Amino acid sequence: MDMELIVPNKLAEITLKQYQKFLKIQEANDDAQFIKCKMVEIFCNIDAATVMKLKLSDTDKIINIINKTFESKPSLTKTFKLGNTEYGFIPKLDDITLGEYVDLDTYIGNWEKMHIAMNVLYRPIKDKIGEKYTIKPYNAAADELPLNEIPLDIVFGAIFFFYNLGIELSQIMMNSLETGEGEQHLIYKQILAENGGGTNQSMHCSLMGILQDLKISLN
Repeated sequence: MDMELIVPNKLAEITLKQYQKFLKIQEANDDAQFIKCKMVEIFCNIDAATVMKLKLSDTDKIINIINKTFESKPSLTKTFKLGNTEYGFIPKLDDITLGEYVDLDTYIGNWEKMHIAMNVLYRPIKDKIGEKYTIKPYNAAADELPLNEIPLDIVFGAIFFFYNLGIELSQIMMNSLETGEGEQHLIYKQILAENGGGTNQSMHCSLMGILQDLKISLN
């Protein structure tokens, strides 16, 4: 059949909401053909009846394109616009509050609630001068905010950022056994400054689990 079909070939063309919907279906079903149908339906924004009318060869090409898209390793996005609102990544992670810390640590490993983790990390910008900005206070009522519409490249970029930062901090702690406590403290502060602040090392296992679920290689 002749029809115009938009196939995402960049993570920026897929929303967190779409990915959450797909994962929920994938976890509840083990029928490979049904999952393929849902992949095309969700990520190409067409109904299931239309998917079933596509040529098998075309469907396979679409799925290959989408799967290739998920192999991307985006870098951290510091600011982005969603609708008319500009959001900014927490400018200084070592100033994170207890409430932010608890929600981030709880939801960074839960795809169903990943929008809450994103709501901790990215918030509306209040004031901006050049590349410097301030953000609004954290609002725990994340379901009232539209961050499940955040592009998936921003989500993956944040996950990779914390995973890589966790590796760096772990390496520093191992090196500290040889360099001594005083030098360790100095190096630790240096890494925090270079990466925008401290983070919770217990996120490492959660983030590793996310990457395994995504079948993403860090090499």
